[in-house]
Amino acid sequence: MLSYGYVRISSIDQNEDRQMIEMEKLGIGEDRIYVDKQSGKDFNRPQYKEMVSRLQEGDVLYILSIDRLGRNNQRIH
Repeated sequence: MLSYGYVRISSIDQNEDRQMIEMEKLGIGEDRIYVDKQSGKDFNRPQYKEMVSRLQEGDVLYILSIDRLGRNNQRIH
């Protein structure tokens, strides 16, 4: 079982530091934190896709807030 973190900010102007600090507090290594700097309108995000491809049954995914995954929570897979 591995722990992963996902951080998303909506634009390049925003700062991901707050989310990264929380991931560090949880002890998640930088090599298992995936960061996207783009809108949550769809799931066509490179780091999101990479993260989903690595997740295995029993792994734990940490996000600061469910809206960091995307706007449409029913489409989260």
